[in-house]
Amino acid sequence: MKIDLDNPLSSEMIGEILRLDSRKKYIFHRETKNLEFKENFNHAGWDDYLKNFAAFANHCGGYLVFGVKDKPKEPNGLNKKSAQMFEQIDEEFISGEINKLFSPSINWAKQTVEVYGKFFGIIYIEEAKVKPIIAKQDEGNIKNGEIYYRYAGRTQKIEYGELNEIIENRILQNSSQILSLIDKITKIGPSNAAILDTEKGLIEKNKDNVLVIDEELIPKIRFIKEGEFSEKKGASTLRLVGDVQPVDQVEIIKIKKQRITEQYPLSYKEMVEKIKSAIPNINQSHVNEIISNNELKQDIKYSAYNFRTKQHEEKYKESGEIPNGTPSLYNENAVQLIMKELKILKDKEAKNVKR
Repeated sequence: MKIDLDNPLSSEMIGEILRLDSRKKYIFHRETKNLEFKENFNHAGWDDYLKNFAAFANHCGGYLVFGVKDKPKEPNGLNKKSAQMFEQIDEEFISGEINKLFSPSINWAKQTVEVYGKFFGIIYIEEAKVKPIIAKQDEGNIKNGEIYYRYAGRTQKIEYGELNEIIENRILQNSSQILSLIDKITKIGPSNAAILDTEKGLIEKNKDNVLVIDEELIPKIRFIKEGEFSEKKGASTLRLVGDVQPVDQVEIIKIKKQRITEQYPLSYKEMVEKIKSAIPNINQSHVNEIISNNELKQDIKYSAYNFRTKQHEEKYKESGEIPNGTPSLYNENAVQLIMKELKILKDKEAKNVKR
């Protein structure tokens, strides 16, 4: 299920989450890397809920949906007491608990909806911009120093492959930001640059020169309406030491993307052959099922579409529909994830045979 990042709690998105199958009796979607169902809501379950918060934030974001029975996924809705408790969640208090238990912070939002004449509670957790989210103290089943991650239909402690990828991405992100910043300072001259400290909320300048703000910081800045100021009611703001002078043009520096085949060197056939060489006698239908359940084709951590023409790519960006015949390419992360899932499946089959 693809999340509408612009409006993750829109009526259309919620309708998709709670969509019924062809029998009009059960929820269509199964639990995935970005979706978890809970039959009831109660305050005693917050440790478990917050662990899911961290897991979703460390992966690609996701939803906790309250009011759906497990096996089969019946949309029973919340009872009156649970619905009332969910509606009365103190968001400020819960955010405080999250900040007490985890670092960096986790962004989330909740909503109560009525569908099929029943009430459901939905919490959306954003993908963290800075990863990993780490537990910083013990509380219930949350343990100090642990990192939780969302795999297909389950939350657990992160494994090596995913943690290594997060670390590499963070190093790459930091390096890219530093290089971009140095390039911009070089272009305008060090004497014309100002330092923006987003942690302290302070901009310092030695002279009345042009103020340059990195494009990635723009969405984080909140403006106050002229004549109004309230630290309690308003959003977090920046304090400016010195004046800001307008500029006619801001040059945006973009980092050229690597060729797609360098990032995703394996075709589907090559990936399957590589997996078979490591795990003989595998059932290829299981590989396909794992790709589908984990939505690997839609996740750039593992796969990318190899569009045959620029027109095909533009069509996909506009409509979200993949043109017929567009192959997917995969990377080593996809191979490792599929192999891990296959081993879990084989272990389950072996246990069933023993029984």
